Amino acid sequence: MKSKTLIPLLAGLVLLGACKGKHGSEEFVNNSSSNADTLKVADSAILAPPKLVKTADMRFKVKNVQQTSEHITALTTSYHGLVLHHQVGSSELRSMDVRRGDDSVTRVTAFNTTADITVKVPTDKLEGFMNEVERMGIYINNRQLDISDKSLDYLAARLKLQSRKELVSQQKRGKIVIKNPANVLLLKDDMVDQQIGNSQIDDEVKNSIVTLSFYQSNTIYKEIIANDDPTAYNLPFFKRLVSAIENGWSIFEELLLGLANLWVLIIAGLGVWVVIRYYKNKRPVLHAKA
Repeated sequence: MKSKTLIPLLAGLVLLGACKGKHGSEEFVNNSSSNADTLKVADSAILAPPKLVKTADMRFKVKNVQQTSEHITALTTSYHGLVLHHQVGSSELRSMDVRRGDDSVTRVTAFNTTADITVKVPTDKLEGFMNEVERMGIYINNRQLDISDKSLDYLAARLKLQSRKELVSQQKRGKIVIKNPANVLLLKDDMVDQQIGNSQIDDEVKNSIVTLSFYQSNTIYKEIIANDDPTAYNLPFFKRLVSAIENGWSIFEELLLGLANLWVLIIAGLGVWVVIRYYKNKRPVLHAKA
């Protein structure tokens, strides 16, 4: 009884707000038939089934992420559903290089693989779909189902749409004069938005969105690759020792050649050293005679 009393009151308020709110510059004439039509819409909405929107999500562990992704995609197709999002990725946890020789190493890498899939399936087949997906996993971390009731949103949009239709109809018949023509366009845009909004609710009620997240155990992968450390390509010790001796002799030869090129400076230096030494040896004799 409360709902039957509330709906007509709501219809009247919506009609009044539609005429006086956003488009306040309009002059209108009350029409009892429009109120009756609005009440009919409200009554029919009460008798209509509720607009229940279901969404579900699940996180679980599998043996092989790639194979499970393919099975879920095929299962969605068999349920006349649609895959909205599909992502598979791997991330490296750690790696280690084991030297095999001078030019190659065995690289051991540990990584994990995960996948995220979002699908749309018919609501009446949601439970069966979730049960089949659950059987693909080793164990389930989380399984969740949410239901939101959008009956009032749907009813409000229908009432607003009906009131706006009546307003536009009266404007065409000349019963209402809208001073600003831009308000007519705004009114029609609102009607389109409400129709699209209700169509979206109908689609959400008919089809449910399911978000699936799954993963597998960490994987160890071994591969033989070229050694990318330049120091690993050095010559053996004895070869490097012989090469060092040869290089040392070459340096010594170059040093001799350099000194030979500087023979003038060497002789001049020796002459200066002799003069200085002679002067130092003669100086004490001069001090003794004094």
